[in-house]
Amino acid sequence: MTDISRPPWPLQSALPGIVWPAIPPPNAATLLALLYQLDRSQWLGADAIRTQQLRQLDMLLKHAFATCDAYRSRWAGAYDPNAALTYDAFTRLPLLGRRTLQDDFDRLRSRRPPAAHGAPIEQRTSGSTGAPVSLLTTRLSGLFWDAFTLRDHDWHRRDFTRKLAVIRRETELGTAPNWGPATAGVIATGPSVGHSIRTDAAALLDWLDAQRPGYLFSYPSLVAELARLSLERGTRLPGLLEVRTLAESLSPDVRRLCRDAWDVPLTDLYSATEVGYIALQCPSHAHYHVQSEGVLVEVLDDGGRPCSAGEIGRVVVTSLNNFAMPLVRYDIGDFAEVGSPCDCGRGLPVLTRVLGRVRNTLVTADGKRYWPVFGTRALMEAAPIRQYQFVQKTPQRVDARLVVTTPLTPEQEARFRERVTSQLPPGIELAIAYVDSIGRGAGGKYEEFVSEVGAG
Repeated sequence: MTDISRPPWPLQSALPGIVWPAIPPPNAATLLALLYQLDRSQWLGADAIRTQQLRQLDMLLKHAFATCDAYRSRWAGAYDPNAALTYDAFTRLPLLGRRTLQDDFDRLRSRRPPAAHGAPIEQRTSGSTGAPVSLLTTRLSGLFWDAFTLRDHDWHRRDFTRKLAVIRRETELGTAPNWGPATAGVIATGPSVGHSIRTDAAALLDWLDAQRPGYLFSYPSLVAELARLSLERGTRLPGLLEVRTLAESLSPDVRRLCRDAWDVPLTDLYSATEVGYIALQCPSHAHYHVQSEGVLVEVLDDGGRPCSAGEIGRVVVTSLNNFAMPLVRYDIGDFAEVGSPCDCGRGLPVLTRVLGRVRNTLVTADGKRYWPVFGTRALMEAAPIRQYQFVQKTPQRVDARLVVTTPLTPEQEARFRERVTSQLPPGIELAIAYVDSIGRGAGGKYEEFVSEVGAG
């Protein structure tokens, strides 16, 4: 069992003159009580976890059927609120697609959200395609978000006294006295500093070098760019202990770049605005543990059947605690690979890899899908490439859009072609185009590979 006393958590006390043992304020006490339960539930077996999820699902489905017009009509004949809920019965409910969430907002929202969960809060997410989605959450959803954030800190034994640097879309240049909402008023931390993802990578590296953070939190694509630039400059970022990433698919190459450039590990997480935390990286391995106390995750093949270990399928998520707008069997649009049970002892399901959206898969003429990985470091060594993006135009053609520091020689271009085509299925033509820059999407994310063929 995890021992949250190692390293000691500097809990903040609400009573004057009392610093140890700390007596936290009511909201912090509630969060710590939830974390206490998470610290124990992670060690349950798979069957025990499923039993607890079904108990929570029973409450959620009854509420959704009674108070959401969309579910009452969608589940007609497929759901009986008076019958005992089984997992098989749950999996017979229809999937909820992103388009339905976009088009049916008013009918998916609950007409009677529980007052004790907090007032509904409207959120919007653009996603990688720029197609906006609106949804409702509550204060309770935020409580679970904070609890899983603390679990992530606990799993990876972070030093709260250090400075946290955050570079994201919604972050602007500035300083805060703590690491954010999950720790504020609960745990005494060092400061955090922020900068915008829209800033030039060279300027961001200068900023990080001056700030000397213990932790860097950003997107994998930016981390790779900063690491490449650090290797070119010989900048080591002294004091950095760990890189944390989110929001984009992570290739193993980025982990190696962090080791090569800064000699630090990289820890990834898998979340979505619509459902919160989906999976956190295991403290002992590079794979992910589904956060089963907050979400029920299914990974389904093209026939809608659950995938076995080693198989790749669509990620379908049910949020277990959002009663303002229940998202039941939500096809989030991602692909992931199912993993075997983890030898760390946690009963939480394993995802070996999160492979990204449908539009990030290469589609061949016979309809097969692939997840090409070209290797950031290998491409950098093949030619002086600052940034790249691959766009599949037809089943037979992929365009490579390159930002280069100097024009490529014929030999360099040949090495680049050889590296890329070795990772593509046979019969696909590679075209190269040189551009001044490659922008990020509406959500601040960067897509290394985009297919315009059968994106669905």
